[in-house]
Amino acid sequence: MSGGVDSAVAAARAVEAGHDVTGVHLALSENPKSFRTGARGCCTIEDSRDARRAADVIGIPFYVWDLAERFREDVVADFVAEYEAGRTPNPCLRCNEKIKFAALLDKALALGFDAVCTGHYARIVVRPDGTRELHRASDQAKDQSYVLGVLDRRQLAHALFPLGDTVTTKDEIRAEAERRGLAVARKPDSHDICFIADGDTRGFLARRLGTTPGDIVDESGNRVGTHQGAYGFTVGQRKGLRLGTPAPDGKPRYVLDISPVDNTVTVGPAASLDVTALTAIRPRWCGTPPEGPGSYTAQLRAHGDEREVHATPDGDRLHVTFPTPVRGVAPGQAIVLYDGTRVVGSATIASTVRAQAAV
Repeated sequence: MSGGVDSAVAAARAVEAGHDVTGVHLALSENPKSFRTGARGCCTIEDSRDARRAADVIGIPFYVWDLAERFREDVVADFVAEYEAGRTPNPCLRCNEKIKFAALLDKALALGFDAVCTGHYARIVVRPDGTRELHRASDQAKDQSYVLGVLDRRQLAHALFPLGDTVTTKDEIRAEAERRGLAVARKPDSHDICFIADGDTRGFLARRLGTTPGDIVDESGNRVGTHQGAYGFTVGQRKGLRLGTPAPDGKPRYVLDISPVDNTVTVGPAASLDVTALTAIRPRWCGTPPEGPGSYTAQLRAHGDEREVHATPDGDRLHVTFPTPVRGVAPGQAIVLYDGTRVVGSATIASTVRAQAAV
């Protein structure tokens, strides 16, 4: 129970479904602030109190579990290391994989619980043979299956998502919370990265990695600007480049490549961002792994559109081609494969093939 409306309603629905429910709030910050700043941040003392009050209204036991050290090692440190290496990670996927459905689930099972129930918008479909599949939520606008694409078969066997099983909008969830007397009914949703409450990712990284001045170059290697750390950029970025030399054609330039080895950021036109293929590593399958090549749709970011792809599993790698080029694909991001609404699995993008390769 994060202290928000979704997890509170999920807990209430689980109770109504006949489950023996215990509310757990995860203390993930080593130095939690007392209060949230609007819709930013989470895991504050205020959030834990909101979660406790919701549990009291629902009538379930409530505990705070301290997983701050594990979160720091598996999520925050990984986030910093990925940016330092020139990649763009998604910490929400890592948290679901390493914390909520690993550290939390393992502790819950050891204590005799059967499953972890969360307020994610996704569905679990049980097939006639008893196997479980992860599917998109009924409300496509709130679907969060992308950040759950890291869950494997064992984790799915011990997961419940009460909010994704019915066609329910967020407004209806808030109205349900009000009917249940839950004070979090109108609490703002959390946005951005939970452990960067002010939303300043570049500043967060600078405080941990320091400043390392370097060059921003065009596709021909000509210096067009400088920066204070290559980690402060992501592939596809347009704003905040502060280029001293305008492009010859006067059009905007985007980040094409980040090289931590020589601390160089390469920029160029939007067309140079077109990607026709990629290789991803560490695939995680939400069920039986595919046995060979197949056609799927893929999602490349949490709020991105689906794209048609051809995917070929190759041991600990996944090779993907796009019939139509896509833009803004960065190493470190997750690609999640879908078969209709079913989540097939996910993998971490390691490299891309550009339609118009940078020099």
